[in-house]
Amino acid sequence: MMSDPREDAPHPEDDELVAILDDGPAAPEAEAGRWKVAIIDDDAAIHSGTKYALSDYQLAGHRLDLYSAFSAAEGRTLLARHPDMAVVLLDVVMESDGAGLDLVDYIRNELKNDTVRIILRTGQPGQAPERQVIVDYDINDYKAKTELTGDKLFTSLTAAIRSYQQLMRLVETRRGLELIVEAASELFDLKSMKKLAAGVLTQIAGLVQVSCEGILVLREDPQRIAVLAGSGVYAPVAAAADGALDAAMARLVDSAFERRRHAFDATETALYIRTPTGREIVVALTSDRPLSDTDQTLVAVFCGRLSTAFDNVILYEQLQAANATLERRVAERTRQLTLANERLTAQWQRLKRTNDHKAEVLGTVAHDLKNPLGVILGRSEMMNELLCLDPPNIDRARSQIEQIRSSVARMTSMVDELINDAMLDAEDIVLRLADIDAAAVVGAVIDANAPLADRKGQMLVYRGPDALPGRADPDRLREAIDNLVSNAVKYSPPGGRITVSLTSSEGGHRIAVTDSGPGLTPEDEQRLFGRFQRLSAKPTGGESSTGLGLFICRRIVELHGGRISAASNGPGKGATFAFTLPPLVQRGPS
Repeated sequence: MMSDPREDAPHPEDDELVAILDDGPAAPEAEAGRWKVAIIDDDAAIHSGTKYALSDYQLAGHRLDLYSAFSAAEGRTLLARHPDMAVVLLDVVMESDGAGLDLVDYIRNELKNDTVRIILRTGQPGQAPERQVIVDYDINDYKAKTELTGDKLFTSLTAAIRSYQQLMRLVETRRGLELIVEAASELFDLKSMKKLAAGVLTQIAGLVQVSCEGILVLREDPQRIAVLAGSGVYAPVAAAADGALDAAMARLVDSAFERRRHAFDATETALYIRTPTGREIVVALTSDRPLSDTDQTLVAVFCGRLSTAFDNVILYEQLQAANATLERRVAERTRQLTLANERLTAQWQRLKRTNDHKAEVLGTVAHDLKNPLGVILGRSEMMNELLCLDPPNIDRARSQIEQIRSSVARMTSMVDELINDAMLDAEDIVLRLADIDAAAVVGAVIDANAPLADRKGQMLVYRGPDALPGRADPDRLREAIDNLVSNAVKYSPPGGRITVSLTSSEGGHRIAVTDSGPGLTPEDEQRLFGRFQRLSAKPTGGESSTGLGLFICRRIVELHGGRISAASNGPGKGATFAFTLPPLVQRGPS
């Protein structure tokens, strides 16, 4: 029975050039400085022989990292973990007759790895005919194991590595071009400025075909220097808030700004670009080898075409900032115009309400004053006739004068209510607050209404303290109380009882007027305290009403910060009207 070829595979410590497949991450080429080569063959002797033949191999100053896989399955795992593999030395016949060719298909079509160079080595050329394999599979060289001597292996590997190196340079160049194209499509914002700068660094490395790292710096004035992009070890510098450079890079940048021209010195390169608007750009690079004359010319030509692009980006950024400022100003102006329009709309609505109120007042005046004026006119004509008699009928003339006087009093009362309503409807009305005795104010109103109550045989009763200090507008407060008491007298039947009460609590002073009138209907309760709203009940002594008394009372109470209410136990059971003035208008104890 044949031994497992893995038992003959050398261990890593036997040869420093051999890298055994493990679970750890592979070292990148930039750090190791070596070419990665995979040997995929089920013959352990092929592995050891290949390693021996290539033990002293060097190309472009780099040695080899050799990786071993003893089957196509192991090869799949190896190549999946190492996408930067440069060359694969691949056997055709392993765990199956076409295992190697299947692996080629896996590399190209599933891993999408087009850069790794594949050298097919077979011990059975007839099993995989050269012409068919070259036509059907994407391989780069075909060798029979019998013809692959040390020199030919060296030659084939060198050609494959150089091919891989050229492909990688093309990939790097394409990546730089993609960044440039991507930046060009978004050229006019700050993000595209940074992308353009990053693309420039990548593209320069691709153009000169060297491994380099560095920064791109913009200077708009001597006090403002900004690192727009960085590559390699300098990538974090561009992302940092302070953009601080190490001493060597800072010296390279400063000297470039001072010389104002390109400088190529060994492995250090400083490219100076001046834009048409006077801005200065420096690209500072460190590379693994000096740039050739051709490289220097290519870089100079490339950088010469960048000045206008950078200026366009900066100018557009400024334009965007100006547009943003303009948009803010337009938005602010629009807001101001909107507020002005809202103020005009509010003023128009106030004017409309005033005009509607004026029309309503005129209608009320025309209606409510028509009857008293008719009485005055008719009684005056009758009095004239009585005085023209011989002898004049003085007694009847005096009766007519009394009727005229009563009508004038009614008209005066209605005009006063209309004037008070107009005054209370003014926007700038100011209360004249003063220290008052609320009990005295209530008493004065009761005394003024007592004659009217006496004529109807009504009992007007006061319940409350003899004195109660507070703070309010005495004239307005007297008017509010008078409206409630006169209404009670007006709507209570002859011989009825009217109670005026005054109480005080933490909530404020409460004044309530309870009558023995017809009470309130549900319709009345919905219309209470509205302007020109007459209740369903009729005055019991033929008195007139403008429908403004309760509205004026409510306005006075609200101006004092109080609240007014009405309650009734039902039709025919009277009603109670009350309002409370809050503690704010009370006078505290002295």
